[in-house]
Amino acid sequence: MTDGRTSDYTTEDAFALDANAVAGQLYEIFGSEMTAVASRCAHCGNRAQVGSLRAYCVGGPGVVLRCSVCAQIVMRFMRRPDGSFLVDARGAAYLRM
Repeated sequence: MTDGRTSDYTTEDAFALDANAVAGQLYEIFGSEMTAVASRCAHCGNRAQVGSLRAYCVGGPGVVLRCSVCAQIVMRFMRRPDGSFLVDARGAAYLRM
């Protein structure tokens, strides 16, 4: 589900995966399947499924999810030592759940 915009990414980034790579962590945080959830980038207005966001730092201490059109940060999260998560989703205008 996209609004017809094309990506501003001129080349593929070897360090990026799509957000489906962190589907399990998103499920842990939100308690439901998130990759098919509709979202909107607060920066450029792109509407797309969460699974289409570009994921960085997968396997590291935190994950950054960037818009596939404008490359701005939509969401970031990290697991704390006590097992809880810190989540910053201010780059998402909405997540339709």
